[in-house]
Amino acid sequence: MPVYNPHLAPHPPAPAPSGAKYQYPFQNPALSPDQRIDDLLSRMTLQEKIQALGDDPGVPRLGIPGALTEEGLHGAAIGGPAHWEGRGRAVVPTTQFPQNHGLGQTWDPALLQKAANVEAYETRWAVNKYHDGGLIVRAPNANLSRDPRWGRTEESYGEDPYLVGTLAVAWIKGLQGNNPRYWETAALMKHFDAYSNEANRDGSSSNFGKRLFYEYYSVPFRMGIEQGHSDAFMTSYNAWNGIPMTANPVLKSVVMKKWGFNGIICTDAGALSNMVTHFHYYKTMPEAAAGAVHAGINQFLDRYQQPVEEALQQKLLTEQQIDQDLKGVYRVVLRLGLMDPSSMSPYSMIGLTNDNPAKGDPWDWPSHIALDRKVTDESIVLLKNQNHALPLDAKKLHSIAVIGPWANIVALDWYSGTPPFGVTPVEGIRQRVGPDVKVTFNDGSNLQAAAALAKQSDEAIVIIGNHPTCDAGWGKCALPSEGKEAFDRTALNLPDESIAKAVYAANPHTVVVLQTSFPYTTDWTQAHIPAILEMAHNSEEQGTALADVLFGDYDPAGRLAQTWVASIGQLPPMMDYNIRDGRTYMYLKSKPLYPFGFGLSYTTFKYSNLRLSSHTLPAGGQLTVSVDVTNTGKYNGDEVVQMYVKHLDSKVSRPLEALKGFDRVSIPVGQTRTVTLPLKASALAYWDKNTHAFRVEPDHVQIRIGASSADIRQKAEITVE
Repeated sequence: MPVYNPHLAPHPPAPAPSGAKYQYPFQNPALSPDQRIDDLLSRMTLQEKIQALGDDPGVPRLGIPGALTEEGLHGAAIGGPAHWEGRGRAVVPTTQFPQNHGLGQTWDPALLQKAANVEAYETRWAVNKYHDGGLIVRAPNANLSRDPRWGRTEESYGEDPYLVGTLAVAWIKGLQGNNPRYWETAALMKHFDAYSNEANRDGSSSNFGKRLFYEYYSVPFRMGIEQGHSDAFMTSYNAWNGIPMTANPVLKSVVMKKWGFNGIICTDAGALSNMVTHFHYYKTMPEAAAGAVHAGINQFLDRYQQPVEEALQQKLLTEQQIDQDLKGVYRVVLRLGLMDPSSMSPYSMIGLTNDNPAKGDPWDWPSHIALDRKVTDESIVLLKNQNHALPLDAKKLHSIAVIGPWANIVALDWYSGTPPFGVTPVEGIRQRVGPDVKVTFNDGSNLQAAAALAKQSDEAIVIIGNHPTCDAGWGKCALPSEGKEAFDRTALNLPDESIAKAVYAANPHTVVVLQTSFPYTTDWTQAHIPAILEMAHNSEEQGTALADVLFGDYDPAGRLAQTWVASIGQLPPMMDYNIRDGRTYMYLKSKPLYPFGFGLSYTTFKYSNLRLSSHTLPAGGQLTVSVDVTNTGKYNGDEVVQMYVKHLDSKVSRPLEALKGFDRVSIPVGQTRTVTLPLKASALAYWDKNTHAFRVEPDHVQIRIGASSADIRQKAEITVE
């Protein structure tokens, strides 16, 4: 009998329902997962196995229902600009949170886990009640935004591996739920690995050594597998050091053998054929299909069936090899409860019965709407607040001009679903100030008219940025500073900054809101505008949350998850994947416009009394770092306490500093909170190319506690043994 391993297959057998009888052994929940999967595969025809290598491993003949996939980076996507409903299905509205770029700026894993669980619940609801969507959710995106020109920066939580990994784990846990046996949905991470260029992505190679693979690019994926227990991920379009990720040996040698992964590995759309047509890594499609299966691919988002059949005919593949790969697919199917009686899964009746006091669909429930507003509130970053220009006092205003192309729209991105509603900035501001304050709107297309409106108003709020889909078709963007999937940016300037200039010249009481998907070089705005806020697109509560912050109902505490460089000249060439050449806060030696981790507040915080549980850290040990944080200002608010380390005596190259812990903590006015962060010696290890393992070296390490990577308030040193 196969031995159950809780790490490799965290899915223990369950007692069969009393008196249950099963036609086939694979239907019996009392058997081990391996026994059930082996029995199922023994009963499937070869054609059914080939069919199961697609994006639906259902086997209707044997009663295995479909296990479809859906997009879900920041809310279930069953609709949206990209029409993810597909397959003739109807659009189902679902709660839509800010883009991942904004989710990363919350620095709040507990909140993200709640948001992901809302997504999972709504996904189950849509599948069960409306027969739309899929239980395998393509999220989170665990890629690192190493370069702000990357067109898919909006999909990334940030540039730091620890931050991105921590938030990815939270999203995975929220999607999969906390039941020990069943998942609410399955989290399929994207895109492994080292993928952050759109230009020539179908045939480009990300070139760098193994140290950066282990210490940087793969970290969020490893955390997602080992800590989040994700059992599904998508390979990226690119190659790593010349070998396409769709057939890269690292899938088995590291992800499976070292990290204990044993689930779904799918290609990205078209990646199979790319290995022949773009990479020229294989001469024929059957060779490419065989190479992918040998590497561990068990789900194709491509026209794969004929190449797989021909690979079998040419004896490049065997049925037994396909069986071995499909075992990972059916482990996920088991975790979703699709091979068990519906009475056993706590998620099987979601959407079929409703004991919630709020009747109707969950995307209309007040609790889901309130959570969306909370997430959006937390994602907003205050970049500048000269002379306390913010918050605004509605009682002292008679008129407000809201100006800009994004002031009266909730712009959705390519991976968005369809929200049940959307509150624009103009609507949110009007709702907040009430009928006694006149709120007018101008889209900014005519600078003279916009300036005239601003001049006759008490306050001007300028909302500028980018459209997340460039408001154009696939692979098209009108401006070099715009980007999206399949389109990298070649400039970082913000064209609509001219609106801010014209409005500010007419009215010095001007606030600028940067509604963006990526960092920009808004140097003029930073130098001249009194107050600047930044927020991501896509949230259905966009306008409500913006008004919360503008008028002081919520003290902003979002923090940048990516460095905003001062000029494009601070960046190495786009295809330089060696981040040590001056990329990200860890290696950038020039002063940025805004540093990683940066964000202001309406209140102030004092850091004091840094203390360590020990000043010596054994190689296999752990210590705790504690600091007192006091709210010394006039507003209740959150502070994001960040812990960085700096290696003082390392024998190998190290970052200038690296994030190793953080905590977002709420502190009322005048009160003090003690923030305690753990630090394991393993977090200080480097990848030793000689021993092919992580190594903790004797070292002196500076512990740096602060409000951003450039605002360190307290320091201490430890000795690593």
